[in-house]
Amino acid sequence: MRQLAAEDASSSVLRVAVDGGGCSGYQYTFSLHSTPAPRDKVFENSGVKVVVDEISFEFVKGSTVDYVEEMIRSSFAIADNPNAESGCGCGSSFVAK
Repeated sequence: MRQLAAEDASSSVLRVAVDGGGCSGYQYTFSLHSTPAPRDKVFENSGVKVVVDEISFEFVKGSTVDYVEEMIRSSFAIADNPNAESGCGCGSSFVAK
């Protein structure tokens, strides 16, 4: 994320959101934005900012955001979500508790 922000100064925060859909009910979405919205929750670690809107925060609080590099893809992912009862095999969607 630090490298992405350095390459494109207009995209300096990672937005994590939860949308309805996906194969398990809810799906995680990730996007790059220049600034957080006024009511976003903002988290920073080692100069990297992650923002979550109020509604999505209830689905991901206590989770870890990770960057995963696999043979077929590299992407951001949510790890160890205590608010998920189960998830799909690819890890991009989940069933809320």
